[in-house]
Amino acid sequence: MRVLVIDDHPLIQEAVRNVLRRIGEHIAIELANGCAQGFSIASEGAELDLVVLDLNLPGLSGVAAVKAWRTRFPAVPVIVLSAAGDQQTVLAAMGAGAAGFIPKSSTNEVMLAAVRLVMDGGKYLPPEVLSRPVIGAPSPRARLTVPSLETLGLTQRQMEVLRMIGEGAANKTICRRLGLAERTVKTHITAVFRALNVTSRTQAALAAADLGLARNARQPLGSREGQHASSFVDEELAP
Repeated sequence: MRVLVIDDHPLIQEAVRNVLRRIGEHIAIELANGCAQGFSIASEGAELDLVVLDLNLPGLSGVAAVKAWRTRFPAVPVIVLSAAGDQQTVLAAMGAGAAGFIPKSSTNEVMLAAVRLVMDGGKYLPPEVLSRPVIGAPSPRARLTVPSLETLGLTQRQMEVLRMIGEGAANKTICRRLGLAERTVKTHITAVFRALNVTSRTQAALAAADLGLARNARQPLGSREGQHASSFVDEELAP
């Protein structure tokens, strides 16, 4: 597994690398201080499996950087790792094609859970994004103009699929957990999108949270609700 970490702060680079090493001995982690250097590294050697990208970089940065990576290396998932964690920034990055968004204030456990989720084909959104309505926009429930889940017209199986989308599960994970063929899962997802009047998994995940289907706004696997912990940067730099 080959991972590229792009951040212009050496301390952050080392902290992230130390966390990612916990995934296993098979992981090769390379570092870049900007997108230009990152593109050069990505074009050499084995194919990348993951890019961890800071948004505030010299040169190409922000949502434009996410789009550039998705355009040049569409098969490589991008996780944004940023000090900015406001809802608009998160949704803009996800809309640009990011597979996940990890605030730098997150714990080691949250970061590892998010990386594993993305590598399994899922998407990771910070729980706080799913726990409040989108700023400046009506909530998914308001857009749907329905008073309850029952009026959506979804079957029980389709609601289970929606719940798992809210947890960030990939299609293969949904197939495995529900014992369904991938074609059947895709059919259910199409029906869910149509019922919710959404066009992306991120929008569907927000709708699942708004409708009370997302489990604790996607409490990461291996973490404990309400547990206080310092950020992964603090933990990795501690003596």
